[in-house]
Amino acid sequence: MNVTRICLAFFCLAFVCGIAYADNRNDATVYTIEVNEKANDTPAWDNSDEDFDFANRGFIATDDPLVIQSAYPGIESWNTSQYLFEDDATCPDTINPLLYRQANLNNINGLYNVTDGVYQVRGYDVTSMTLIKGDTGWIVVDPMITVETAKAAMELVNKTLGDFPVKAVIYSHPHVDHYQGVKGVTTQEDVDAGKVEIIAPEHFMEHALSENVYAGNAMFRRATYQYGTQLPKDAKGNVDIGLGKSPAIGTISLIPPTMDITHTGQRQTIDGVDMEFHFTENTEAPVELDIWFPQKNALLVSEDCTATFHNLLTLRGAQVRDPLAWSNALKELLELYGDKAEVLLGSHHWPRYGNAKVREILENQRDMYKYVNDQTLNLMNKGYTMDEISNMIELPDSLKKFWYTYGFYGQVYMGVKATYQKYLGFYDADPINLKRLTPEEYAKEMTGYMGGSDATLAKLQSDYDAGKYELVASIAHYLVFDDPTNMAAREMEAAALEQLGYQSVSGTARNAYLMAAKDLRSPEKQQMAASGISEDIMSAMTMDQLLDFISVRVNGEKAADQNYQMNLILSDTGDKALVQVKNSVIVYFVDETSPTADVTVEMPRKTLEQLALDPSIAPADVSTTGDAALFDQFVGMLDVFDTSFNIVLP
Repeated sequence: MNVTRICLAFFCLAFVCGIAYADNRNDATVYTIEVNEKANDTPAWDNSDEDFDFANRGFIATDDPLVIQSAYPGIESWNTSQYLFEDDATCPDTINPLLYRQANLNNINGLYNVTDGVYQVRGYDVTSMTLIKGDTGWIVVDPMITVETAKAAMELVNKTLGDFPVKAVIYSHPHVDHYQGVKGVTTQEDVDAGKVEIIAPEHFMEHALSENVYAGNAMFRRATYQYGTQLPKDAKGNVDIGLGKSPAIGTISLIPPTMDITHTGQRQTIDGVDMEFHFTENTEAPVELDIWFPQKNALLVSEDCTATFHNLLTLRGAQVRDPLAWSNALKELLELYGDKAEVLLGSHHWPRYGNAKVREILENQRDMYKYVNDQTLNLMNKGYTMDEISNMIELPDSLKKFWYTYGFYGQVYMGVKATYQKYLGFYDADPINLKRLTPEEYAKEMTGYMGGSDATLAKLQSDYDAGKYELVASIAHYLVFDDPTNMAAREMEAAALEQLGYQSVSGTARNAYLMAAKDLRSPEKQQMAASGISEDIMSAMTMDQLLDFISVRVNGEKAADQNYQMNLILSDTGDKALVQVKNSVIVYFVDETSPTADVTVEMPRKTLEQLALDPSIAPADVSTTGDAALFDQFVGMLDVFDTSFNIVLP
C-alpha cells in the first residue's frame, strides 16, 4: 500500500465529511456578538495598517486563481478561493474580529522581493518559503508541507525571476511544514550527486522522527481538531489557523540532511551567499535555526519570532516548550544582530522592515515569553494551581499595543498551562488528583448526583440562554459520557462549544471547539484513513527507530506470558538484530544475533517498514528458521491503532 497516498486520502476525506454536517450549525448568540464586539477594545487598532503595508511590500507576482492540484486526480492541494468569504470588509458575527484581521493578512499571497537577492513565496501553503539568490542558483529555506505546493512556488519563482538550479535547501527545524515539500524543489538524485546540500540543525532527523512517528497516530488525530480539517471553510467553520490559512494537502517527502549546524556562530558560504547560524534549543522546536545574512543585513528568524503569540504546547500534542529559553534566544538575537538587521523575515507571516521595527518585535516577543514564564512561576510559588493561574495572567498593557503579541495561534492561557506543566507536571498537590476515576465512571456518578439527565438538561438550557457557555459545555460533557446516545445532551454541549469557537481569537482553539461540536452532532463516527507517515520518513528510520516504533504497538495483554528470542535479519541491507520478547515488552540488540534464538526471521527492509506502519497487512517475502509460529505470535501481539478514535465522546 502506498503510504503517501494514505496521507493524502486522510486529509481529503476529512474535508468532505465536514461539508456534510454544515447545516446543523447555529448563528452567533447575542452574548457571542457582545464578546466579539468587546474584542475590538484593544489598543492594537491604533496601528492597524502597518502589517498590511509589510505584507504587501515587494509584491512581484502570483497565480490567479491560486489553485494547486495534487498529484492525484480530483484532489486540490491548495485553493485560496475557498477563503473568498473573508474579503468582505465587515467581520461576520461568528468570527472574532481580531482573528478575522489576521485571516485577511494571511490571505495575501504571491512572490515577494524582501530585499536585495532575498525573496519569499507566501500564501501558497501554511509556511512561507524563502529563497536567496546566489552566484548561480537558489538557496531555499523551508520548502513547505507538500511537494505540490513547493513545486508550484518554485515554478512561480522560475517563470518570474529566471530558471536557476537549487544549490542548497535549509530545514530550519523538524516540524513537517518545514521539510515535507523538499522534493518539490530538488531531487534525491541531485543531493546524492553532490549538486545540492541539505542543511539542518543537529539532531534534526532524531526529532523529526520522534515527534511525528512514535506518537504519530495520536498527534494526527488531534491535529484534525487543531487544524479543523473536517470543517467547511466559511464564516461558521475554518477561517484561519493564525499562523497561516491551513496545512496544504498532498504528497509528502523527506531528504535527510547532508550538513549539520551544531552551534551559534557557525558560518557557511553556499554559492557566494554568506550565512551565520543561530542555533536554538527548546524554543518553538527542540532544535531550530535562525540565519543572519550579513551581505543582505537580513535576519531570518524561522519560527522563533512570528506575528502571533506562539504555542508553548501545541494542541496536537508535543513536548512542552520552554518560554525562558525562547525569551533568551530572542535576547541573544538582539545582542548579536539587533544593531545591524534592516529586515526581519520568518517561516510564517510577513517581514518587518527597518532596524527600529526589527528591534521592536524582538524586544517585545522576548519580554512576552519571559512575562508568561516569570508570572506563572510567581503564582505557582504562591500556591495557585494551573487552572487558577491560567485565568489570572494577561499580558501587560504595554505589550497589548502590538498585534504580534495576540494569541492568534497559541494563547497566553495555553502558554501558562504549558509552563506549569514544564515545572511541576500534571499534579497540583491535591491528592484527589493523584489518580482519578475514568471519565465514563465519573460522568455516570456526577449525572446521578446532579439529579439525572433530564433535570440537568433543563438547568443547562437556562444557563445556555444566559450565555454561560464554558459552564454548559463542562456539565453537558458529563451527560454525554454517561450516555453517548443522549443526542439532546450532545447538542447542548455542541451548541455551547460552538459559541466558544465563534468567540475565540486563536484559530486553532476555534477549530478545536467547532470540530468537537461537529463530532457531537454527528450520529455516526466518521472514519478516516491512516496516519500520514510518509515512505520517505519510514525509509529514513534506523533499525533502532523501526524497532522502537514496533515496540509502541505491543499489546501488553497479548504479549503476557510470551518469552522467546528472535533473530531478525534484513535480507537486502544486511541489518540484523536480536529481539527478545519477555515481560510484555520488546528488548532488542542491534547488530547482534544468537545461535540459540528460538526463531530466525529474514525479510526485506520494506517488509519491516510495513510491519511497523500497519501490522494488519500480512508481511510479504518472509522466511523463517526454527519455530515459525513464534513470528506469527509476534505479529499478532502488535496493535493496529484506530486513526479516528473518539475525543469528545467516550
